[in-house]
Amino acid sequence: MEAQRAQEILSMDSMVDVTYNGEKVYIEHVDQGTKQATVHPLDSPDIKQNVSVNELTEQ
Repeated sequence: MEAQRAQEILSMDSMVDVTYNGEKVYIEHVDQGTKQATVHPLDSPDIKQNVSVNELTEQ
């Protein structure tokens, strides 16, 4: 996924299915400069990690 698309998904009112390593995640923040996103699994909001937006897949 591109950083711009990740930012669009983050800004949307509706939920868009996004996966990271096959697990559905929620995008909390996108850093356009580093092309990194802060995500957490849908069922574990306390487990946050920074990942490359290139590793995110829109379903």
